[in-house]
Amino acid sequence: MSYDALLWLSFGGPEGPDDVRPFLENVTRGRGVPPERLDEVEEHYQHFGGVSPINALNRSAIERVRALVDLPVYFGNRNWHPMVEDTLAEMKAAGVRRALVFPTSAYGGYSACRQYDEDVLRARAAVEDAPELVKIRQFFDHPLFVESFAESVRAAAAGFGDDYRLVFTAHSVPVSADEAAGPPEEGGRRYSRQVAEASRLVASALGVADYDVVWQSRSGPPQVPWLEPDVVDHVEALHAGGAANVVLCPIGFVSDHLEVVWDLDTEARDRAVELGLGFARAATPNEDPRFARLVAELVAEHLEGAPARKLSAFPAAGCTVNGAPCAPLCCEPAKRPRR
Repeated sequence: MSYDALLWLSFGGPEGPDDVRPFLENVTRGRGVPPERLDEVEEHYQHFGGVSPINALNRSAIERVRALVDLPVYFGNRNWHPMVEDTLAEMKAAGVRRALVFPTSAYGGYSACRQYDEDVLRARAAVEDAPELVKIRQFFDHPLFVESFAESVRAAAAGFGDDYRLVFTAHSVPVSADEAAGPPEEGGRRYSRQVAEASRLVASALGVADYDVVWQSRSGPPQVPWLEPDVVDHVEALHAGGAANVVLCPIGFVSDHLEVVWDLDTEARDRAVELGLGFARAATPNEDPRFARLVAELVAEHLEGAPARKLSAFPAAGCTVNGAPCAPLCCEPAKRPRR
């Protein structure tokens, strides 16, 4: 197939104090999140001047990708400007008929993969005679993804020698959502299993045999179970167990979302300092030139038929056309039969 463009599809984030509340209302629309919870999260954003780093980081990465691919690269978001619906209208006006879509998430699962398909569906519904959109596959096990994180852990841990506990962290999701992640025949938990595999691959590249995988940034009512343990709780447990230093690797993120700079660089770091625990956080891949090369390789799989480079036995999944699911009932807990 031939393609006319690459659409960089991301979550979005506010870029000023007045953006924060409407951005959060976009994120939580239809979820029944109480206003007091929005007030709490708004304070986190205002702590950083009402600016999330994510949009600037996306623009920076896009410039590096533009130098590597022979396609125009467009930028659209789910929750804040530039909104993907507006970007797709711009693409159509420019004559784009078929485009690849790079979602800024490496994993499977509803929030990490399927929700990007819904973004594609919504955007195409808003644009008459919209371009065809082909979403690129999941890339948690791509060698360049693993190499980037391994090097960032080495850099973060440099001051500790070998005396540190390596802890991988990713965004928590409801247990029910993780149980429905992937097609039913896989038995669920595609998201948490992929996070565990990516963590294993990075640890193996570092020669680290013993490490932890934890979760962060949970929300929702306390009676709904989410993936655990929480990263701050785990920092406390490590201290209680006699650890001297901890290195957090945000394996679930490709760039510094607010969840990284608040939940890890603020809450987890502050708790470690209170406990007298040495603390370091590995960088996310977004600013690493290898990340742009990774995107270029994923594009080449479609433009040139280049072989998929993978380090795990997980199937290459997540490639979809016009927002259709990659497999029947994939990541759709509400439509599965009760067991």
